[in-house]
Amino acid sequence: MTAAIRHPLKPRRVQFDFQDVPLHWIPDDPLANHLINGINLLLPAGELWFCRVYNQALPLVRDAQLRADVEGFIRQEAIHARSHSKAEQFLQGHGLDTDTYRRKADWLFEQFLGDAPFGIKGLQRLPGQKQWLIFRVGVIAAIEHFTGVLGQWCMDNKTWDKADPVMADLFRWHLAEEVEHRTVAFDLFQHLCRTELGFYVSRQALMAVIFPLFLYFLAEGGRSLAGQDTDAYSRWLSRQSLPRMLLELERTGRRTENVPTFGFLLRATLRWISPRFHPVTEGNTQQALDYLARSPAARAAALRDSEVAA
Repeated sequence: MTAAIRHPLKPRRVQFDFQDVPLHWIPDDPLANHLINGINLLLPAGELWFCRVYNQALPLVRDAQLRADVEGFIRQEAIHARSHSKAEQFLQGHGLDTDTYRRKADWLFEQFLGDAPFGIKGLQRLPGQKQWLIFRVGVIAAIEHFTGVLGQWCMDNKTWDKADPVMADLFRWHLAEEVEHRTVAFDLFQHLCRTELGFYVSRQALMAVIFPLFLYFLAEGGRSLAGQDTDAYSRWLSRQSLPRMLLELERTGRRTENVPTFGFLLRATLRWISPRFHPVTEGNTQQALDYLARSPAARAAALRDSEVAA
């Protein structure tokens, strides 16, 4: 992988029209469709939470370049949340219940990881408020490790060329930006930690929690949508345990290459353990920028911005 290319992180005000997109936008692969469609229900709550946490952390940032990166990250993530909210409406338009799963995502980010977790009032005024903020910045760093490696997987993927071009572009545009800003969350967490030892121990402890949570929410989103489908395999999938879902992910990923395998995710997690780890080695920035230069949605957004500027 190449080093990150230093450039300003800019928001691309993309728009997507899902009117003619089929529910099974990846042909002949129910597991891939259900898992990836489920991500549309998780991302809006998560990415708006990212923005809230980072806006609170900005006053603590002492490095001008990092501050600019964090501000660019916030602007990009806000557009990600908006775009995937439109994709949730696409699922609702196909008659699917999205509320049941989304309530779990909302609980995770608004209650468990919120400013006042479990309804604890006045946490902002307690001595541990700053530590709670830094803890949540670390949670974002762990999550962004997966969005970055999944972004690079998507940049390398060829099978989505056969998928619906609009929905494929939604995820490719989003994941290209995840590759583009893959170092920001890690760098911010490191910047706010007092010592390198504390940073290393903290990020390992956080990953021990985030990795299983990530797998659970990935599987649960897929199960919630699979149970509303009509084919026998999807109905069977909706009843499977998390270990069985991960086995299916491994099998399907190897067979179709429409989704990353569980082994891919596990290896990415193991790389995080190294004291020398840095996400700069986890992706190819130029490859991501090359996709963003040809993404239909990103190109249309750039054209609209240039017309407004003119």
